[in-house]
Amino acid sequence: MECEDVKVKLSEIEELLNTLGKKHPKEISAFSRFLREVVETKALTTREKELIALALGISAGCEWCIYLHTQKALEAGATKEELIEAGLVAVLMAGGPALMHLIPLMKAIEAFEKEHAEK
Repeated sequence: MECEDVKVKLSEIEELLNTLGKKHPKEISAFSRFLREVVETKALTTREKELIALALGISAGCEWCIYLHTQKALEAGATKEELIEAGLVAVLMAGGPALMHLIPLMKAIEAFEKEHAEK
């Protein structure tokens, strides 16, 4: 997957939230407040929370979640090895279908590595 494909997936998340925010402002606002509260650093660091979110995204089979939380985990200082290990924990807990969702994880890592190298 090319960087552009990953960017499309990430932009689809933004488009969805914008659309829902206009049609269902109370619900999206409540979700946004909850999200901000949960991601705030407390006992777990942002990096740790993003690795957990990545693993859950893999186990749920959510490609958009995988791309988003791969990006956020990298921004929070996660290494490629940590991303893959989080993916393997998801496979341990969710089985073979989660293993197949390591494909988008590997594509996301590759795309973000290329993007970072181009900067």
